[in-house]
Amino acid sequence: MVLKNNHKEIAAIILEPVVQGAGGMRFYSPGYLRRVRELSDEFDVLLILDEIATGFGRTGSMFACEKADISPDIMCVGKALTGGYMSLAATLTKSKISDGISLGDSGVFMHGPTFMANPLACAVAIASIQLLLSSPWKERVQYIEEQLMNGLSPCRDLPGVKDVRVLGAIGVIELDQPVDMAGIQKRFVEKGVWIRPFGRLVYTMPPYIISRHDLSRLISAMVEVIEEESRGAMGPNE
Repeated sequence: MVLKNNHKEIAAIILEPVVQGAGGMRFYSPGYLRRVRELSDEFDVLLILDEIATGFGRTGSMFACEKADISPDIMCVGKALTGGYMSLAATLTKSKISDGISLGDSGVFMHGPTFMANPLACAVAIASIQLLLSSPWKERVQYIEEQLMNGLSPCRDLPGVKDVRVLGAIGVIELDQPVDMAGIQKRFVEKGVWIRPFGRLVYTMPPYIISRHDLSRLISAMVEVIEEESRGAMGPNE
């Protein structure tokens, strides 16, 4: 209804496909994304997808939008674009969009950051993508997904845990209450792992090349700390 009634005033729909990142690490059905694509076409509204967190294999597909078998009009990528070695982001568009930008009166899109098209960062991105594509990344992500599902599942039955969800190389434990950032992060460090919780979420997005031993250690630390949190929430007499 929002699009139907207001599409003449709406330029674009912006979404993180399938996985909502900092907004809560929520997963949603690819069917929803497919319907959004249909509606954006019907009402002539651009679909912009933010694949900065989900792109380059993180969800098990090269890009999360592939799970819905759709492509956006504009796609934003970054982070994994260089494997995190250098800062670089890119905005990809369909020809119709790029032509609209470059064939205008000015001839170019007269805006860009100071370090746009940094040659070194671009070279790192090319090397990183080539390395990813030449590796068995799909099998690695599938293995990580299986281990996260099996390893984190015991947390589902713990008091204070609202949900446990896994997709590709993303594992999330959602609690009923916000975590004590300083306290819980210190306990993770003491167990030899680095976890950065936020809000009510304890999550991990491990590298695809993580060893079996390190992945097991990471998962065990998450479960142990959440169990400790659960016992604390129950109180000494419960």
